[in-house]
Amino acid sequence: MKWIKGIGLLLISNLLIGIALFVVFNVLAYVVLPAFGLDLRATANLDILLYALVLGFGGAFISLAFSKQMARGMLNCVEITQPRTQAEHVIFGTVQEIAQRLRVTMPEVWVYDSPDPNAFATGPTKNRAMVAVSTGLLNNLNEREVKAVLAHEMGHVFNGDMFVTTVLAGLMNTFVYFIALWIRRFFAERDQAALGFMLSFVIEVVLSILAMLVINWHSRHREYAADAFSAKTYGKDSMISALQGLARWANRAQMEAAPQDALATMKIAGRSGGFMAWFATHPPIEARIAALQRLPF
Repeated sequence: MKWIKGIGLLLISNLLIGIALFVVFNVLAYVVLPAFGLDLRATANLDILLYALVLGFGGAFISLAFSKQMARGMLNCVEITQPRTQAEHVIFGTVQEIAQRLRVTMPEVWVYDSPDPNAFATGPTKNRAMVAVSTGLLNNLNEREVKAVLAHEMGHVFNGDMFVTTVLAGLMNTFVYFIALWIRRFFAERDQAALGFMLSFVIEVVLSILAMLVINWHSRHREYAADAFSAKTYGKDSMISALQGLARWANRAQMEAAPQDALATMKIAGRSGGFMAWFATHPPIEARIAALQRLPF
């Protein structure tokens, strides 16, 4: 019955977002803009909104539905079903213990070959998730720290971060597509289709960048929540120690000019400083450690 509830929540979320966009669209087109002398009611077509919704949410949820397959396709990974080594027992046992405690379906557990100490969780729902860790994580952190990182990833699973992020991405995509499509039609109806296409392309790029800022801000916010979940599960000292270990590795890698990881958006460790910090999916490690230290437990 849990999958039925998940589908119901998905449909309700899409319906509510669609209604919200419909209301905002009509208020702007029929009330706000005419009050300022800009009458666009003749071009305010609901089919544009419907098309934008399909494009925006369709792409986002298709990506979510196949997120596990896409992640595995990018990695040289092996699934753990029957642990054999001590490290595999730690990984599998930790995920299993937390899943049982949270009463969620045991996620798939994978190990992939990479010197970069990393871990991530993905999947369409918290009962159809996967957790993956790199060999670099196992080689650079001790058992207590590895368990803390796994608890962090299980925090993402339990909080439904993958689903929430997908809904947010769908909403942002819909907004971008709607504005771009409306501009194209507006100019096409005035026999300026080429100008409309070029202008909509530029605006779509700009709005996509702004939407990315919102999505990545949410991503950074959820990292603090996952850290807090790990702190509640195994103590904040364990997660702080794990982050400090990741920071030491990152400093060494920076000095050695390590290549970028193809799964950079899934990294557990963030980078600090500069304009690009606005586009980071993870907060700086120092900020995360400080947040953990402020926790009352």
